[in-house]
Amino acid sequence: MTEPIQNIVIQPTYFIPHGAGPCFFMDWNPLTTWQNMSVFLSSISKELPETPKAILLISAHWQDDVFALTASANPGLIYDYFGFPESTYKLTYPAPGAPELAATIAKLISEAGLPCRLDENRGFDHGVFIPLKLMFATAEIPVVQLSLKRELDAATHLQLGATLASLREQGVLIIGSGMSFHNMSGYGDPRYTAPSEVFDRWLTDSIKAESSERLIRLQQWQGAPCAQDCHPRGAEEHLLPLMVVAGAAGTSSGRKVYSENVLCTQLSAFRFG
Repeated sequence: MTEPIQNIVIQPTYFIPHGAGPCFFMDWNPLTTWQNMSVFLSSISKELPETPKAILLISAHWQDDVFALTASANPGLIYDYFGFPESTYKLTYPAPGAPELAATIAKLISEAGLPCRLDENRGFDHGVFIPLKLMFATAEIPVVQLSLKRELDAATHLQLGATLASLREQGVLIIGSGMSFHNMSGYGDPRYTAPSEVFDRWLTDSIKAESSERLIRLQQWQGAPCAQDCHPRGAEEHLLPLMVVAGAAGTSSGRKVYSENVLCTQLSAFRFG
């Protein structure tokens, strides 16, 4: 008898907002500012086809000269936010690392002709542990963090994502952690509401497009309407994780899965697959 063919479960990829510093774990004024975003992040695990075997997370808060990967078995935390309540510097997220997975990913990246390195000392920055505390609160799933490459070229990060696509069939959940709007001058300023909505519509249309058109549009994102208002040139690191997860999506369809006005700006999340 032949064994029954098992269906391959393919994990989706996500681009999520990670809020402002440790915003979900402190009092904010008004108290409801980050409530809907917190609820959304907490719901993601219930929307997956199965519990991930591991998580690969690309955070806006790690930029390197090459694509770098955390390779410690027990990464610490980097409290890379300033001026927040003392309690937020005592937050924990003891998720294990995955050195073997990191080495496998490094091999994929190198074989694609992209520069990379393993970092056995780097811990998880707040773009990793803050959203994951909501998404996977038990901290049992192994996590590897992947850096951005410092020049922040969209095409290079889309290419990086394409090299990672096979991980989805191996049970790895690929998450880009950033913000769909990130201009520090614009938060709380109603003059940025309309530009953020215009860019959000363009971004949503781009994500929903057929995969080949999607890649072209994302490569050329800086020419989108109001793009520079939402991500000033040279400071676009919070959008670049989207390029990685879009590249890893391959031909999977994309859609908006969360959107709301926070601090006078439109913020959204996207899922592929």
